[in-house]
Amino acid sequence: MQVRVLGCSGAIARDCRTTSFLVDDDLLVDAGTGVGDLTLEEMAAIDDVVLTHSHLDHVAALPLMIDAVASRRQRPLRVHALRATIEALRAHVFNNVIWPDFANIPSQDAPFISFHDFAVGQTLELGTRHAKAIEVLPAVHTVPACGFAIRPADGKRHWVFSGDTERNKPFWERVNTLDVAALVIETAFSNRERALAERSLHLAPESLAAELSHIAAGRHYPIYITHTKPAETEEIMSQIALLAADADTALARIVRSQDIRWLRTASVLTF
Repeated sequence: MQVRVLGCSGAIARDCRTTSFLVDDDLLVDAGTGVGDLTLEEMAAIDDVVLTHSHLDHVAALPLMIDAVASRRQRPLRVHALRATIEALRAHVFNNVIWPDFANIPSQDAPFISFHDFAVGQTLELGTRHAKAIEVLPAVHTVPACGFAIRPADGKRHWVFSGDTERNKPFWERVNTLDVAALVIETAFSNRERALAERSLHLAPESLAAELSHIAAGRHYPIYITHTKPAETEEIMSQIALLAADADTALARIVRSQDIRWLRTASVLTF
């Protein structure tokens, strides 16, 4: 299984794209601005989209992608999300005001897009060419949200994506039971903006370290930091490094014990 990082930034700037991952060539995880770097052929090959939540940085490219490739597709693009996320998309995006209602265009019987709701704890079996099992994980955010654990249908190792979240003990309780190949976890703000991170239900380096303390003893896998604000990326990664370099504190030991890396747009993770 291959995960192509189309976007992993918390906002836009040159070379910064918002959250989106292409898994193999037929599954899109979130639909941020990074989708715009795909070719028409690559976009048309996507059969399923799974969304973590309704915020613009995770769905902005979805209506534009459908518009770009609808004429090249023989069947609707299937969009899977929490019911509240689907309701938000219907009410605020595909509402014939912001964008056409592609769930009823060109007809109700043959639309460009179809919506399919899921619930936390559910496992989806998706993939027309590369079968995958996608477990919906809990997230704690300002709108209903989730994360994902994705593995090949015939495999055991998972790529885990936290989605946008603050502290989230149930997430770790489930992840600790999985065979994790790699974890992508958000850290949107620096410690300098810790109060803003808490208010907006995002992580900062210190709260990230506290979250990593929930990883079960003896579990080690690469941890990729995503969703950093472009103006704060260097500061965030520096603060994570400084935590590891601290004196012999509990947080320092936790950070030092993990393989923490900054996720970069256009990188490819292979499992």
